[in-house]
Amino acid sequence: MNAPAIPAVAPVHFMMKEQLRAEAAIEPDPVATSPAAKTTQIIAIYGKGGIGKSFTLANLSYMMAQQGKKVLLIGCDPKSDTTSLLFGGKACPTIIETSSKKKLAGEAVAIGDVCFKRDGVYAMELGGPEVGRGCGGRGIIHGFETLEKLGFHDWGFDFVLLDFLGDVVCGGFGLPIARDMCQKVIVVGSNDLQSLYVANNVCSAVEYFRKLGGNVGVAGIVINKDDGTGEAQAFAKNAGIPVLASIPANEDIRRKSASYEIIGKPDGEWGPLFAELATNVAEAPPQRPTPQTQDQLLGLFSAESTGRDFQMEPATLFDMIGKSEQAKPTLEVIYDAA
Repeated sequence: MNAPAIPAVAPVHFMMKEQLRAEAAIEPDPVATSPAAKTTQIIAIYGKGGIGKSFTLANLSYMMAQQGKKVLLIGCDPKSDTTSLLFGGKACPTIIETSSKKKLAGEAVAIGDVCFKRDGVYAMELGGPEVGRGCGGRGIIHGFETLEKLGFHDWGFDFVLLDFLGDVVCGGFGLPIARDMCQKVIVVGSNDLQSLYVANNVCSAVEYFRKLGGNVGVAGIVINKDDGTGEAQAFAKNAGIPVLASIPANEDIRRKSASYEIIGKPDGEWGPLFAELATNVAEAPPQRPTPQTQDQLLGLFSAESTGRDFQMEPATLFDMIGKSEQAKPTLEVIYDAA
């Protein structure tokens, strides 16, 4: 009986060795000496609804563009009002709504369908689901998936500013922090407890994900409608983050904002304020904040304004059912120790 033939594997091994030798003989590319490619700063801005994020970002992005920077402003708030001031009150078609309409028509979304520009600022709105018909956070995730299909990571911007609602307990709104989608975070607050509570939540989210290996940090706080009482400055000091700008509580600013007028122009009265803010936003490094406890936040305000001198009184069963508590024997079985 003849022995089975042995496959001729030696030539194959020889060919692999020769291929590896040939690859090893190739000289590596010389070390690059040209200037580094443009690095985009992606910055997420958070704050309580109504605190003035959209007002701040419209004027900030406009000033950055006037300083020669290429800026993209993306509204990530389901209200879709981030770009309204920039476009004179006009509503910007949202990515989510446009994507749905195009899908029904069997068409693809193009840049020109969702991205619009003014004096060097490019802007778009992610949008959100209809009232009562979906999760705002899920809408954010869907919106970013669409942006990626449009080539978001290849766009050559100097700055991308993301306007987020401060409710970071929602996974969608916390997306840039949780997934390192931005380099740094900026919070917008005022001298009131609720806005600082939201700012503190953002700091807590940043610190939580840093402990998990994340890289996002807080660059600072913008104090809007600053009336000079100092609570926001005290919060920034305690949290270990800088104040990037203080926008005063001013009637002229309020009136122009209400009429959708840009005030962050180099030759305007408020130009120097927003020019300084633009510089600070660009240069402020991301830092690890020190989140405050509820008692520490309350400590920023007087006891009269917060009611923190109130003493809590435990309720009783009599309060609940109108009769006194009756002691009843327990039905729990207790075993003696072995």
